[in-house]
Amino acid sequence: MKKVAYLSFAFLLLISLSIYPQDWVLGPFVKTRENPIAQADSTATFFCPVKKEMVRWMKADVFNPAAIVKDDKVYLFTRCEDNPKAILGGRTSRIGLSVSEDGIHFKSFKEPVLFPDESEFKKYDYPGGCEDPRVVEAENGQYVMAYTSWNYDVPRLSIAVSNDLFHWQKKGPAFAKAYDGKFKDKPSKSASIITKMKDNRPIALKINGKYWMYWGETFVNLAWSDNLTDWYPLLDQIGELKKVMTTRPGKFDSSLTECGPPALVTDKGILLIYNGKNSHNDDADPNLPRDTYSVGQALFDLNNPEKLLQRTDTCLLKPTLPHEKTGQYQAGTTFSEGLVFYKGKWFLYYGTADSFVGLAVKE
Repeated sequence: MKKVAYLSFAFLLLISLSIYPQDWVLGPFVKTRENPIAQADSTATFFCPVKKEMVRWMKADVFNPAAIVKDDKVYLFTRCEDNPKAILGGRTSRIGLSVSEDGIHFKSFKEPVLFPDESEFKKYDYPGGCEDPRVVEAENGQYVMAYTSWNYDVPRLSIAVSNDLFHWQKKGPAFAKAYDGKFKDKPSKSASIITKMKDNRPIALKINGKYWMYWGETFVNLAWSDNLTDWYPLLDQIGELKKVMTTRPGKFDSSLTECGPPALVTDKGILLIYNGKNSHNDDADPNLPRDTYSVGQALFDLNNPEKLLQRTDTCLLKPTLPHEKTGQYQAGTTFSEGLVFYKGKWFLYYGTADSFVGLAVKE
């Protein structure tokens, strides 16, 4: 009888641990009543330096946001697509900027701040455009943006820098110089540069004398840099990309593990908020619709950023609202990319169904 009672208690304990997050998890995040907080605007126009004509650059969809706090305001960077008649992945994306004094209601600036142009980087950025930004602040006050350059052929993780958030200098593919260009022309995206809170703002942090970022989509890799612009991926024993976190059959991340907002150093370790895609096959999480994107968290060792310590068994944010399950990606999407600490609260900005921007807040 005692053995049965012990087994029952152990089973309940395992269930409770899978339901209730570990003490290292940041949350819970609650979706705000004001959702979505950003969406398409067919009135915004911009003279495209490549097409040599005015384009309605926000007409189709606005989604996948980065965020940063400056001068006691939240600045939101959004991926904006132009042509609503084109299929998913067949439009031109430009990165827009908006500002808020409460973190919820934003005023958009009229023109994009990063877009395809006639520079040497056109071959990477056009015609697909500049997608899915993540932005961090460096110790010297400069801002660094990691974004995806999409030329309809190969998605490349690229870097741009700015001193004011409005004017950006492109640096090109993040891995262009690494290992004699071995990974320059291979698919890459979704970078989460490791930061640490300073004066209530996440600042890019050196660990063991180098900057680090998690990146990747089908699995999570790690890369290091001396200057925040030229990055070197970690390699395994046979010279291929080292996998520091992979998919899990039967879980919310059974198909993809894609990095979210900039990673954050906490007293427990390095916190990585990431986006998991549920499989469309029989190895999918049965508690989520197949192909759904939801949000999870992982913890890495502070002294060894490639060492995974823990990760959540269940997603902590998933599609529940109508606009999160309609639009370009109707399987359902909550895709996190922006995280700020603002007015005593954590604000998590996420893309919904590749069409809108959503917000969830932790008090």
